[in-house]
Amino acid sequence: MHLTGVTLHPAKYPTRSFYPFSLPLFQQTERIAFTTPVTLFVGENGSGKSTLLRAIARACGIHIWQEAERRRFAPNPYEEALGDYLSVEWVDGNVPGSFFGSDSFRHFRQVLDEWAAADPGQLDYFGGRSLMTQSHGESLMSFFRSRYRIKGLYLLDEPETALSPKSQLGLLEVMQEAGRGGQAQFLIATHSPLLMAAPQAAIYNFDRIPLGQIAYGETEHYRIYRDFLQHPPK
Repeated sequence: MHLTGVTLHPAKYPTRSFYPFSLPLFQQTERIAFTTPVTLFVGENGSGKSTLLRAIARACGIHIWQEAERRRFAPNPYEEALGDYLSVEWVDGNVPGSFFGSDSFRHFRQVLDEWAAADPGQLDYFGGRSLMTQSHGESLMSFFRSRYRIKGLYLLDEPETALSPKSQLGLLEVMQEAGRGGQAQFLIATHSPLLMAAPQAAIYNFDRIPLGQIAYGETEHYRIYRDFLQHPPK
């Protein structure tokens, strides 16, 4: 374990009219504890799980790869500000880490290929092959297997997006191996019942206010998939 929790400071929010500060979840939740190597954020789209994940990354000083932002019709000046209003609690000082998102990963592997054009040795840190020459799912697994061998804090935003069920199980194995001995800690926002089954993981339900933990078998995702498999369309 590297990070034991984050504390939100609603009294200091600059507004309550704009997202994400307008979400009741962020107004009524004060602290989130991390007690296991894997913590999962689950909930409907728009519930705030990815926003909180990005805020934690920024509060921890973890870079988020992204392309230059384009002009927008109605920009929200507070969209990425939540990280300024939460504090993080380390066990023994901050550790290196990374933020994974499927959209940012596309940009990252393009940049990595540019680095490799000048210094091919850069690819040795990511499986030894260009991530651009592999399928999206293959490049993801190459990244996960190489990056998560390093001690650190890892935040993943819906990593299942481009992964087959078999690859999702492969990611579970990678996390289990990386988590042994306290080397790696994972915070994951997901809709995948396969990833939610990570052994001994803590699951936070973003559809509940204030934020609280939920058992795997009680998640809506698990129940929907279970009911579908038991009673498929005819």
